Amino acid sequence: MSATTAWDVDCPSGQTAAAIAASCLHDGPVGTVGLEVEAHCFDLTDPMRRPGWEELSALIAAAPALPGGSVITVEPGGAVELSGPPRADVVTASSAMMADRRVLSTYFAEHGLGLVLMGTDPLRPTQRVNPGARYRAMEQFFTATGTGAAGAAMMTSTASMQLNVEAGPREGWADRVRLAHALGPTMIALSANSPLLNGEFTGWRSTRQRVWGQLDSARCGPVLGDRGDDPAADWANYALRAPVMLVRTPEAVPMTEFVSFADWADGRVAVGGRSPTAEDLAYHLTTLFPPVRPRRWLEIRYLDSVPDTVWPAVAFTLATLLDNPEAAEIARAATQPVASAWDRAARFGLADPQLHTAARRCVGAAAEHAPAELAAAMNRLLTNVHEGRSPADDFTERVHHLGLASAITERVEGDE
Repeated sequence: MSATTAWDVDCPSGQTAAAIAASCLHDGPVGTVGLEVEAHCFDLTDPMRRPGWEELSALIAAAPALPGGSVITVEPGGAVELSGPPRADVVTASSAMMADRRVLSTYFAEHGLGLVLMGTDPLRPTQRVNPGARYRAMEQFFTATGTGAAGAAMMTSTASMQLNVEAGPREGWADRVRLAHALGPTMIALSANSPLLNGEFTGWRSTRQRVWGQLDSARCGPVLGDRGDDPAADWANYALRAPVMLVRTPEAVPMTEFVSFADWADGRVAVGGRSPTAEDLAYHLTTLFPPVRPRRWLEIRYLDSVPDTVWPAVAFTLATLLDNPEAAEIARAATQPVASAWDRAARFGLADPQLHTAARRCVGAAAEHAPAELAAAMNRLLTNVHEGRSPADDFTERVHHLGLASAITERVEGDE
């Protein structure tokens, strides 16, 4: 019996589960891709200074129009995110994002600021600059639940590149979602770009993934159920079992004890003295951060932010391995031995022999379909993967050679 048919639709949580499952994936063709790229913002004359909220807000308000149509937002720690609109394919999406990156980087540089594409802020201590009630409440929730340090680092010191891809035809959902998860460790290993946090080497190639792994797995762990044969049901069960983080009253108020949304829906606990509404459910879903999140499309959330010289190839590789049937078959076989090696990927990157083998096969399969305009980025990625080097290894070498502050400045100049 599948999780879908096991729900008791006569109880509130069963009705909620059915509603979540019915709307979390969209039946349609693959191909369309959206990109989101986050970059840490540094003062070029004083890298330890973290630009403040008002400073960044004023700068963004006066920013020039971006040719690719990306929306500019600021993360809780001051990282600047570009969210591109959906495009017909990953190459078009990458071209538009790169154009927006160039315009925004030039504009920020004119104001003495640099945008650094790395998975963690390598230099500064964690600090929230976004004054919003949501992020203040999240900070309080993490502290109350014993993950204050990891929660603060996640919110204020991590940055990623996110791919938004179509869920695809309904009959292929299970295979597609399983593959998106199975690719996670391999893609983390080849995109690992965060060897430092708070000015210290951590011993992990992807400290960003390490930070996420220290958070509650009920909120941030993979969604897949035991078999992963019904991803809509898996997501509904995941959402219901996850603890409620925030309640809007109307300001965001943090929970300080473990209460699953199912317990709230079924009346076992009256959060805020009331039953949950549809708005409460929608808000709860925005506080769940798995590595692959269904939002009618699939949000692929496990990539470190990586330099402009290589991220278009990383994006192309992941989209191709998901959307191209021939490449997807190669990826399924290649990733099977390492499909659950999330921590190994974060710690060792491509220095892990099994992940290195999987990455070589996956990137090689994607490269067979790469267009000419991605030749430089694809060759760079192929070379790195062949040599077993993650971007973290390159940055580590530069830090040892130049010092951390100079390596950051060099990375700004290299990304422009």
